[in-house]
Amino acid sequence: MTQQRIRKAVFPVAGLGTRFLPATKASPKEMLPVVDKPLIQYAVEEAIEAGVEQLIFVTSGSKRAIEDHFDRNFELEMKLAERQKYDVLEQLHGILPSHIQCVYTRQYEALGLGHAVLCAKELVGNEPFAVLLADDLIQTNGKNCLEQMVDTYHTSSQGVLAVQTVRPSETDQYGIVAIDEHRVIEQIVEKPDPDHAPSNWAVVGRYILPPEIFGFLAHTKTGAGGEIQLTDAISDMLPKHALTAYPFKGQRFDCGSKLGYLQANLEYALEHPEYGDYCLRYLKQRIK
Repeated sequence: MTQQRIRKAVFPVAGLGTRFLPATKASPKEMLPVVDKPLIQYAVEEAIEAGVEQLIFVTSGSKRAIEDHFDRNFELEMKLAERQKYDVLEQLHGILPSHIQCVYTRQYEALGLGHAVLCAKELVGNEPFAVLLADDLIQTNGKNCLEQMVDTYHTSSQGVLAVQTVRPSETDQYGIVAIDEHRVIEQIVEKPDPDHAPSNWAVVGRYILPPEIFGFLAHTKTGAGGEIQLTDAISDMLPKHALTAYPFKGQRFDCGSKLGYLQANLEYALEHPEYGDYCLRYLKQRIK
């Protein structure tokens, strides 16, 4: 049987972004810029580079800015053309390639990540799919994180979760997995106490999942934080559908936290082709 390609990616973007208030009072946290692009655009570009053709955004009523960002703005484009700002116009046209389809669905209640993924069930259909959390910005050299995971998916013929090691004291902030010598996941636990964590391998915001996950999500009860946890549904699925843990090559920035977001801006500014050298000189001056 021919293995299905990963054509669809789900972006759960319905969260309130309370940790970034007041900046996120009127604008989604996924629209926070890292240097000159919003977080959600980095995640979308990663998915497209990995071969995804349909982008499924699970939104809430306050997230219209995301839809607007990936739509055409003909008035703005006309003004740029009139002013002969063709380089900026080209950047706008390049935000979303013409062959990519964007689809939006609502998560009417804030019931957690698992529920957000479940909201995409009808749009995903009966095929494997990716889930990307824009909060986790992953910087790589060469293939991006999802591209690496797609390669692993084609090699292992099973779902893939991106993982990294964390300090043992931080396990209560993540879904934690226990893995065997072939990196097959044996156990997954949501935010375990450090004394009871099965390892210090933490799941980060990149998943490739089989469509069977929806059946488990539909029967998952509320877990940590009173929410429907994707981790709990994955745990229920493991006995029937094996998953691989993939330690991605790259640096992850937790842009759901202010410190991680500031670190990302600094690192991406230093790598910026136009402003990198200036930023480096400024920092050297600043720390004298």
